[in-house]
This record gives sequence, structure tokens and C-alpha cells, in this order.
Amino acid sequence: MSQSADSSASALTDSRLAALCAQTALQAFLDYQEKFHEITRRARERFLARAWIESYADAAERLHLYGAVLDDLAAKIRDLIGPRLDDRSLWAAIKAVYSSSIAASTEWEVAESFFNSLTRRVFATEGVDQSIEFVDTDFDAPPTTTGSEVRKIYSDKTLPKMLSIVLTNLAAGGFANECWNDLEKDIELAARRIETAFSTANDAATNWSVEMLGSAFYRGRGAYLVGRVFCDKENPPLPVAFCLRHENENGITVDAVLIGEGDLAILFSYTRAYFRVEAERPYELVRYLRLLMPRKRLNDLYNSIGHPRHGKTEFYRNFLAHLKTSTDCFAIAEGTPGMVMLVFTLPSYDVVFKLIKDRFDYPKDTTRSHVVGRYRLVFEHDRGGRLVEAHEFEHLRIARNRFEPALLEEMRAHAGETVRLEGDDVVIRHAYVERRVRPLNLHFTEAEAEARSNAGRDYGQSIKDLAASNIFPGDLLTKNFGVTRHGRVVFYDYDELAFVTDCNFRDLPQATTYEEEMSAEPWFSVRENDIFPEEFPRFLGLPEPARTALFERHADLFTADFWRGLQQKLRAGEILEVFPYTEERRLTH
Repeated sequence: MSQSADSSASALTDSRLAALCAQTALQAFLDYQEKFHEITRRARERFLARAWIESYADAAERLHLYGAVLDDLAAKIRDLIGPRLDDRSLWAAIKAVYSSSIAASTEWEVAESFFNSLTRRVFATEGVDQSIEFVDTDFDAPPTTTGSEVRKIYSDKTLPKMLSIVLTNLAAGGFANECWNDLEKDIELAARRIETAFSTANDAATNWSVEMLGSAFYRGRGAYLVGRVFCDKENPPLPVAFCLRHENENGITVDAVLIGEGDLAILFSYTRAYFRVEAERPYELVRYLRLLMPRKRLNDLYNSIGHPRHGKTEFYRNFLAHLKTSTDCFAIAEGTPGMVMLVFTLPSYDVVFKLIKDRFDYPKDTTRSHVVGRYRLVFEHDRGGRLVEAHEFEHLRIARNRFEPALLEEMRAHAGETVRLEGDDVVIRHAYVERRVRPLNLHFTEAEAEARSNAGRDYGQSIKDLAASNIFPGDLLTKNFGVTRHGRVVFYDYDELAFVTDCNFRDLPQATTYEEEMSAEPWFSVRENDIFPEEFPRFLGLPEPARTALFERHADLFTADFWRGLQQKLRAGEILEVFPYTEERRLTH
């Protein structure tokens, strides 16, 4: 910074400098907000044009937008403040001015998190500091109540008629009649599916009403209309999502109808990429979604609509509140200890904390920066419904008496470069936080035969879903996979992730001599990226009947031809979509 800039900053009064900095931060947020919505609005035209490559590029651009805007803002603030950059009293004044400026914003809560991101870049605060960041919101109630309704209600008509309006109402995210392939048939099938869910059997006397969110959700090659259906007063409403596809020039089809909290929870899973949805007021949108999925935390729902930084804020607030109302201690997480990560959890809270170890156990041959890069890849890549989202946290400060002694010893021994004890506190310099799932190897020891079979089949499907999104897990051992509360198998060990297109899938050479056949070591040359799918079954260790179920459904996973065929499609630019619902949820066209 130049001497003249230093002098200029010093000449300003505290109030004037605070106002200038707050205005600069607000303008940066408004610029971010405008660009965010511009990219989001393009999702509809991409869907109508079947411009999938451009659609995925938009999703990536929006994901990187936040960091790019903050980089520019941080540089401007440093120039403005100069030598007083670390003056917390000045930052407290900046926060106060900024807070009053966002009070009328329809996205005030996202604006608060934006300011937190700025102060964290400047101070790297250990623990929290309410004076310079929005640890708690400054607003007791949403300050914005004007504008259009977040939901639309349709009633006083037959169910098919209401579905026709839902699907064709342009003002509520639907599509004009001429955009559809066979709208009448879709409505008939969708109505039948809903009637079956309510067991009404097309009873003309049934009183129906439909309540839908006013915007469509876009992700991958799909569009989704989300809401709930009411059927007579004695029946509780059912959450519903109409899953739309536009696969060819014939037009849009209703590919599936999802009904119930479980179906929607999988659609909005923390293992999937973010939706693009026009949300004038995220606060109200997220709380309506929570009405449909009450077991979802607010942070998961903010993540799902493309606001992961505010999702982190919501998580941290929830986590601090839980610490105040609980007494249990952090402990080493269940499962096989990792060679790269030290994993611990609070039993009463359904997340795990993962620390990169100081040194990696043999035979792991990697670096800390490589591991960080793999976690960054998971954040940026399409997770295909199978990679658990990991949020990165820095400078956590937690009371020492909330940690079991055995865990503290593990931290000292294996993560001393990341963790330090300071008085009555434990300070964690860097951690990843993920949703806690049951390790698959433990699930196999506990589950009944049918559940083991289902998990075996879904284990194979999870590998195929990851492969379709160009991800090879690297280490396929069941200790690296977990089972969600919905029974889905997901992957959570990222240090060996690789792109499928970077791997060399080879057929296992056949031995030509007795010595080669009996050799304990490979008698043929093996390069770094060589993978032999025929060898997978030797080390998976799946119990029966899971192993049989896996081979019945997914035997092709153990052939190099399967992987090479997939590589050919990916290298040709083909986009292989992973559906966020099972085949049973699809309608018959």
C-alpha cells in the first residue's frame, strides 16, 4: 500500500472510515447477489434448450463466484483501512453500519454470512467474536415481509385439473403447453400415483388442494416442482416433487413423482450438487422446505439452494446452541481408524470432525496439500448422491472438559500440528465437518440378512453412480463407505479419489508358468494409475448374502471392459446423469 493511501486512511474520522468500509462491503455483496441470480435464472433457458454442457458450466461458475468476489473485496478493504486493518473497535463500527444497511435486504441472513467471511479472512478469529462478526443474527425476526408469496395454492378443482395448472403455470415455475411431449398422459400417471399414496382410488368426492413453491429447482438435467398435496381434512398433507426431464426434441416429460418426506430428503440430500432456484427470500424458502422435511437442518437446506457459506453459519449456530444444552464429551468416532484422518464425534450430535494427521500411516504415500485438494474436489464436483459434503472450518475453540482424555491423547499424538491446548480450551486450527453415517463394515455386522443384501446391492450402485460422475473412490474397502438413515450407501474417505478418466483399467494378465502362478508378488509391470478390476473381490470382504447380491446386480464392476467403456463415454463428453430417485419412483411412458 502506498504512503499516500496510508495517510488518506489516517486522515478519516472513525465514523467516516467505518461508513466507507461498510458501503464497500455492501456493494460487493450486492454485486455478488446480482451475479448469483443472473446465473441462477439461466437454468430455465438451459433446460428448455437442453444445453447441458452450458448448464453444468453455469453451476461451476456460480460455485466459484463467492470466493472471487470476496478476494476482490478483501483487497479493497485493505487499501481503505491501511495500518488500522487489525483495529477491532473500527471493525465493530463497520459491522454496525453494515447491519443497518442490510436490514431491508430480502437476503439479509446471507449478507450477514458474507460479512463474516470477510472478517474471517482478516482476523482468522479463534472461537467467535460477536463484536466483529454475526455469530448470532442481529435481527429478532425476518425484516423483509413484502413481495410475492413463496408458495402458490390451487384448489376447488379436480386433481388432474390442478396438476395441469401446476405444470403449465409459467409464473410458478411451470412450462407452456407446447413445451410438453404428452402432458395429458403425464397428468394421468401423476394423478394416479398421488391417489394411490392417499388410497383414494379416484374418488370423485375427494377434496383435493395442491400447494407448490413458486419456482422450479434445477440440477443436472432435471427440473423439479416441489410442494405438498392435501386430500380431505382427515389426511395429513404429503410432500411431493414432480421430476421433469427434457431428453429430446419431443418435449418435456414428468419422469417421476416423489411422495413423502423420505423421497424429498433424498432429492435434497447433502450428498448432491446444489440446486439453482430463484429465491427472492431464501429465509422463507428454506423454512417451507423444512416444513416438508422436518428432520433436515437449516444448514442442509441453505446448502441445497446454493448458499453453503450461510449453511456453515447456520450449522455453527446450531452447534454452539447444542454445546450449551448437552453434557456429553467428544470421543473417537466408531469405525476403523483412518491412516490419514483422525475422526471424532459428539455422541449426541450427528456429525463427525475430521483432522488431517501430522504423519500418515504406512502404506499411505500422500501429502497434506493433496488431501486438502481432494476435499476441495468434493466441494466443486458433482457428488452424484454418493459423496458426503464436507464443510471446512478453521480456528475452532471448544472447552477442554468436553473431550474424553483418550481423544485428547490421540490429538496430541497424531494431530499436534492442528490441535493445541490453551488453558481450559482446545483450539483446532483446521477441520472438516461431515454428517455422521454408520460405517458400512459395522452395518454388515449388525444388519439382518435382507438389509445386508440391500446394502450390498447399493454398495455396487454407489460405485457406479460415482463412476458416472467421473469419480473413482480409490479405496473400495467397506470401512470407507457408510449407510445413511435412508439406507443409502455413501462414500466418505477422499484422500485417494481420482477421476475415472485418469485411471488405466487393465485386464489381469494370465500366468504362463507355474512360477508366475504361485508368485506372491505381481510378476508383471504395474504403473501408478493401473487398476485391475478383477482383483476387487479379493479384498472387499463382503459377508453373505451381501456378496451374492452385489455380484447378481453389479458383476460388471469387476471387469476392465465396464470401466473402459465408461471412460470412452466420459472422454467423448457424454454427460451421464445419476437420478436422485429409484426406478420404482419413475412413471411409465
